[in-house]
Amino acid sequence: RYFLVGSNPAETKYRVLKIDRTEPKDLVIIDDKHVYTQQEVRELLGRLDLGNRTKIGQKGSSGLSRAVSAFGVVGFVRFLEGYYIVLITKRRKMADIGGHAIYKIEDTNMIYIPNDSVRVTHPDEARYLRIFQNVDLSSNFYFSYSYDLSHSLQYNLTVLRMPLETLRTETTQTRQESFDIFEDEGLSTQGGSGVFGICSKPYEKYVWNGKLLEAVKNTVHRDWLLYIIHGFCGQSKLLIYGRPIYVTLIARRSSKFAGTRFLKRGANCEGDVANEVETEQILYDASVMSFSAGSYSSYVQVRGSVPLYWSQDISTMMPKPPITLDQADPFAHVAALHFDQMLQRFGSPIIILNLVKEREKRKHERILSEELVAAVTYLNQFLPPEHAIIYIPWDMAKYTKSKLCNVLDRLNVIAESVVKKTGFFVNRPDSYCSILRPDEKWNELGGYVVSTGRLQTGVLRTNCVDCLDRTNTAQFMVGKCALAYQLYSLGLIDKPNLQFDTDAVRLFEELYEDHGDTLSLQYGGSQLVHRVKTYRKIAPWTQHSKDIMQTLSRYYSNAFSDADRQDSINLFLGVFKPTEGKPHLWELPTDFYLHHKNTLGLSQTRRSYTYWWTAGVLKHLPLPFDEVTCAENRHKLTVKKFHKYEEEIDIHNEFFRPYELSSFDETFCLAMTNSTRDFMPKNVGIDPSPFTVRKPDETGKSVLGNKSNREETVLQRKTAASAPPPPSEEAVSSSSEDDSGTDKEDEGAVSQRSTPVKVTDTGDNTKITENVVQSTKDVYGVNLSDVPSEDDLTIYTRFVQLGQSQHKQDKSSQQFCSKNHLDRVINLIPISSFSQDNIYEVQPPRADKKSIEIFHAHIQAGRGNMQPPGKDDFLMYREYIRNRYM
Repeated sequence: RYFLVGSNPAETKYRVLKIDRTEPKDLVIIDDKHVYTQQEVRELLGRLDLGNRTKIGQKGSSGLSRAVSAFGVVGFVRFLEGYYIVLITKRRKMADIGGHAIYKIEDTNMIYIPNDSVRVTHPDEARYLRIFQNVDLSSNFYFSYSYDLSHSLQYNLTVLRMPLETLRTETTQTRQESFDIFEDEGLSTQGGSGVFGICSKPYEKYVWNGKLLEAVKNTVHRDWLLYIIHGFCGQSKLLIYGRPIYVTLIARRSSKFAGTRFLKRGANCEGDVANEVETEQILYDASVMSFSAGSYSSYVQVRGSVPLYWSQDISTMMPKPPITLDQADPFAHVAALHFDQMLQRFGSPIIILNLVKEREKRKHERILSEELVAAVTYLNQFLPPEHAIIYIPWDMAKYTKSKLCNVLDRLNVIAESVVKKTGFFVNRPDSYCSILRPDEKWNELGGYVVSTGRLQTGVLRTNCVDCLDRTNTAQFMVGKCALAYQLYSLGLIDKPNLQFDTDAVRLFEELYEDHGDTLSLQYGGSQLVHRVKTYRKIAPWTQHSKDIMQTLSRYYSNAFSDADRQDSINLFLGVFKPTEGKPHLWELPTDFYLHHKNTLGLSQTRRSYTYWWTAGVLKHLPLPFDEVTCAENRHKLTVKKFHKYEEEIDIHNEFFRPYELSSFDETFCLAMTNSTRDFMPKNVGIDPSPFTVRKPDETGKSVLGNKSNREETVLQRKTAASAPPPPSEEAVSSSSEDDSGTDKEDEGAVSQRSTPVKVTDTGDNTKITENVVQSTKDVYGVNLSDVPSEDDLTIYTRFVQLGQSQHKQDKSSQQFCSKNHLDRVINLIPISSFSQDNIYEVQPPRADKKSIEIFHAHIQAGRGNMQPPGKDDFLMYREYIRNRYM
């Protein structure tokens, strides 16, 4: 047997899975659904170890041995022999949203489950295994333990704000055993200490390991299910006079009709299109973390192939094969299915920005435009005029060649009109200053205004032929326009406008370039050919040779390696399942039948040609149907009541991890791309604002004159993702562990962080900081004393010692001490006449007799009058030594 031992991050609660290894082809997993403490798991594994030894007292080959340590289970897969388990063995933190960490998978491990004694070998198994592993899980796959990455921030926070009455009824209806909550925060009930935890089902379209978890989804506890997304995730820090604003870009690639450039075009019979990616930009003030108290804003846009039956034949070996329409679709059946999905997820209006060429000598791209116009015109006949699909055609290639027209200025006009129609999401009401000094553009903004802020209704859907280069530039311009509104709504700028060549826009542009490069590599096989600088016509002359190399790289990839990548994606996503006696994956002439289910059998129900939307969608427009509180959506939620001080919903412990020894050199928030360090000119002496326009030669990135600057630039941009992340964490003890998962409990937290740090790197970092930070004389007009006084140092040392001793108390005794005592620890009373302001006065807590005695003893110890240790102290010290060293 394999025993899979999983723990929470603090290693205080454990679950155990038993995997049977005697079945040659079936997967037998037993989950006892019990939550163990650390002591209970030790005893359980100790008994198992003792019971499995051949001789009493013998150690070594028999008994229980650790097979692997991991951070999570990707899933279980079977080809022609038995099942494999896929585990995440290395991870790297890529972003942080409200204290919830988002990790990138750095390395995985596949373990064959059945024993060698029962293994039935098959000659083609090794080939299938090789094809499956061709999907590189270490490139751009992301997961989070506590945040639902498959949904947008708007959905996640809207679900959190469901009415309390609804939640109470849900709790009474679903008498289920405990489960993981969707958020590390819940909703406080009025006047009680209970908190509702909500867990929503992931949005299957963007989950890439759904099929791998299918075998165990209904048998194991939902804590074991870790959903991963594929695409891009990057985060940068925008410092506005020292105030940290995190700009995050998350791209979710659809797992439906997924594949490579020329092999996946248009749409399948279910309305899923090729190269469909949902891009979300999230902006929040990092000085306040929690979702309930912090300021959060997001904007979502989509790219995807033209939703028609069309393809390109690559057997001709032409760089641009001719476009052919495969099936006539006079009633726009496929487009109807596609836009129905979008109305459910995003609401109305749906805006199509079509960037394909309008005028060509030989009809090529124009074929798609003509068909798309016909489809949209047909579908709009049946929609109410206020919710009609908006179609904007714009031949971007023609405008690029024109010397009279500035492409980005024209795109900016389109972006403004789009953002005004859709609005954006923000979780706080309009600030008082924007009511006093209203801005014209702000008053014209669309979306849906609620008491708690604004909701985005509708979405922009951008497409060209490949949805790569032109699309990325258009999305960047729309994102830049939305970013200005987001900054304005959080009260960070006085007008919703952002200029090019400011630190903020340069930081955002680099994020979008990395985002475009990553998505282009996944679908097209090369990085972007045309970038924002190309369309601004400020790209250096060396860029042209790079563009030619990327074009050749893309052509080579499409011609020679895309077919193999397509096979591995089909196998990974479960589109093709190997079966004994049926043709193998490599024997199929085409995968058309795998992706178009209607070719294998006629469906019994036919959709209406006129009422082409799902019932109930129109009733709630412009709001998206998925976010409306109705019976159908309530089935997707699971609700559980928690105690207010329970560890599972403690966002402070989740983020700060007081039980781990952390090092500044490895702290994620210090390593991420920073507007001050990486973009602000080194010789700035006047205005450190990230919204001041700089000269092109004034940035930290473009000054490459001397060697030290070159080294700094290399240091600043080490990875293709937006930030140089901290070193990958090797798995020590994690979300799911194998076998004797508690051998390293005490030193686990330390060794997880003890990655050696290069002295040269830290030297470079300090050098950069010295260049950026001005002297106190320049800023304040006075020189501060260099060395703090001895008294100040003593006070600071005592403060640090207090902080260290604070976490030495037993947490379990803290959680369940009397509710009244905990509730009166601190009381915050609003003192501002404006309810929107977060200004509080604090009442000092009342200390009990025992606390006063401890404090007096602490003061005496500081003066050198130490109390002799008592019997309890000796016992505690002896227990500590036994656990640590024996």
